[in-house]
Amino acid sequence: MNTEILGIIAMFLLTLALAIPLGKYISKVYGMEKTWLDFIFNPLEKLFFKLSGVNPAEEMNWKQHMKALLTINLIWFVLGMIILMTMGSLPLNPDGNPSMSADLAFNTAISFVVNCNLQHYSGETGISYLGQFYLMFLQFVSAATGMAAAVVVFRAFRDKTTTELGNFYTYFMKSCTRILLPLSFVVAALLAFQGTPMTFEGKDSITTLQGDVQEISRGPAAGFVAIKHIGTNGGGFFGTNGAHPLENPTYFTNMLEMWAQMIIPFAMIFAFGYFIKRKKFSWMIFGVMTIGFLALAIPNVIGEMQGNPMIEKMGIDTSLGAMEGKETRIGAAATGYWSIATTVISTGSVNSMHDSTMPLSGMNELLAMMINSFYGGVGVGILNFFVFIILAVFISGLMVGRTPEFFGKKVEAREMKIAMIIALMHPFLILVGTALTAAMPEYGTATLNNPGFHGLSEMLYEFTSASANNGSGFEGLGDNTVWWNVSTGIVLILARFLPIIGPVAIAGLLAQKKYIPESDGTLRTDTGTFGVVTLTVIVIIAALAFFPVLALGPIAEYFTIY
Repeated sequence: MNTEILGIIAMFLLTLALAIPLGKYISKVYGMEKTWLDFIFNPLEKLFFKLSGVNPAEEMNWKQHMKALLTINLIWFVLGMIILMTMGSLPLNPDGNPSMSADLAFNTAISFVVNCNLQHYSGETGISYLGQFYLMFLQFVSAATGMAAAVVVFRAFRDKTTTELGNFYTYFMKSCTRILLPLSFVVAALLAFQGTPMTFEGKDSITTLQGDVQEISRGPAAGFVAIKHIGTNGGGFFGTNGAHPLENPTYFTNMLEMWAQMIIPFAMIFAFGYFIKRKKFSWMIFGVMTIGFLALAIPNVIGEMQGNPMIEKMGIDTSLGAMEGKETRIGAAATGYWSIATTVISTGSVNSMHDSTMPLSGMNELLAMMINSFYGGVGVGILNFFVFIILAVFISGLMVGRTPEFFGKKVEAREMKIAMIIALMHPFLILVGTALTAAMPEYGTATLNNPGFHGLSEMLYEFTSASANNGSGFEGLGDNTVWWNVSTGIVLILARFLPIIGPVAIAGLLAQKKYIPESDGTLRTDTGTFGVVTLTVIVIIAALAFFPVLALGPIAEYFTIY
């Protein structure tokens, strides 16, 4: 057990150690400074912009950024629907997997477009290699979309007073070529050397020790798994995701994939500080996020290592921890750590079945997505946290009797209205979706494998995962139905684009305002005191809104076990 704890500490510290220089590199990329990859990607980018007719030097205001973002995402969604609904008769389908129904294609296409990767199908039997390749493409561009949106906020606070916030297509392209692609290439190569397949061949027939013939699915998995973590996309090439022995073969690959999904969310925090030349402010953000992360991760690690008391009462040895739904090559401690990292960061990949975790572990996994502001996904993690910073600035200003200011810009009613709408929209989508489903047994409870408190948690988890752009699931739920596909698809659309538009709009509005030089009376936002205020706002607004439903789900289930 001590060795497992050391492995977790090593994963976190290694990620942090590499995130700081990566953050500095990302700041240079978005600041249009010279980097060591220029000689490779400058010619490719120039060729792309020339062929597409895009002028990368053209400045955009925040509205033009959002118009470009929404337009290009709509095109990807339509193309995805076409491919998924016809892939059964298209090339690169050696296993003869069928095309998707319209409702499943809708859910899958929008899920990958919005960086959620909620999967209501199993990769081995539900999609062709061509479909997997298109979804892999979406994993790159959806991650780059979130990163490009975050840079708009970076620019808004670097320049004193401006309406010119760079070019969306430039930020988008550099996110793909200079950040996502190189990191994914390294991770994919390491995974391939560890045994993750990277082939276009179909299923392989093997003979087991019992003499039975078994069909083993293969495919271009290493590339898919690399970008699913680097881009905090989630999803799985195989149905059981990171618990599959070909998707996550060894403890080393488990550490590698854990590092891969955390590195850019960490680095983007430090990139923000380097970009606006306020490194202390980025450390304040990282400190608040880390406190929140550890408050969820430590109980999960301890709870999963202690084992299940109901199984122990049956006389079964639980010294290895609560191993139901887990892989012995990974262990209970690393699995508990992953379960929070993947829900806090919004990756949504799993190396165990969350449906089998202990009740309070399940509650923490839900809380990580409900709060949705500790580290977060690539790009959008900063945007989600930015909303709570604006709320904390406003509340702090009222407490000291001053007009709220943030980096020399007055925070007024218009910005506050947008921030409150975005902050309250998340619990609205989750709770209303869950309530509607529970009120219609033919759509909700009829799809559950577990009754009672745990069944409520399964329905709650599905809408929480969709609203947090996470993609993981309490997979006791039969979610490939018209109701689940359409309802979560609608939540996916609203929960992805409105939380991007809102913070970018706030940043754009603040950027237009007159800059007020900081003085002795200015509220400092890079201090521990302001960090405590921000964390308090997050807990009050985000976490407490969900306490009643959590009491009816995982908390009530906990008291049935202990």
